[in-house]
Amino acid sequence: MKKLFILIAAILGVGTVSAQKFARINVQEVVTVMPEFAEAEKNLEAFGKDLQEQMEQIQVEFNNKLADFQKNQATMAASIKQMKQQELEQLQQRYAEFQQIAQQDFQKKQAELLEPVQKKAQDAINSVAKTNGYVVVFDTSVQTLAYLDEAQVVDIAPLVKKALGITEQPAAAATAAPAK
Repeated sequence: MKKLFILIAAILGVGTVSAQKFARINVQEVVTVMPEFAEAEKNLEAFGKDLQEQMEQIQVEFNNKLADFQKNQATMAASIKQMKQQELEQLQQRYAEFQQIAQQDFQKKQAELLEPVQKKAQDAINSVAKTNGYVVVFDTSVQTLAYLDEAQVVDIAPLVKKALGITEQPAAAATAAPAK
């Protein structure tokens, strides 16, 4: 909110609003078409799969020990029965702890992989904005503006994509069936 007030004050202090150049961009849309994003997603998926496999191993170990306990508990001495119950509880606790740690590791890995991609996109946005004389670029992927007349601001996504070397195929060409 403070940034919005500073932005409005800066616009009013500089002169007439019509003399300023404003632009908009959906940053998420640009980031998701970057080749680096696809690579990061692929690496993140592999990382998540490894974590999932480790969690499944712990679950299988628990299930095997539980089945063994249930099968043999009638013939177990009280002390062994108590020891096996504690072992099962510890496995459940280990699984829960691993699940929490895995979730934190996944989020950390996601940030680590996506940060350079987002920085590259932001650098391209900054470059395009400076080159084309835009004083403000609104990110339309985050809903922080109460109102934005999109017809009054230029969408710089095509310029940023060009600066990033991203070429898009027209939707009609991508979905058209080959002629026979």
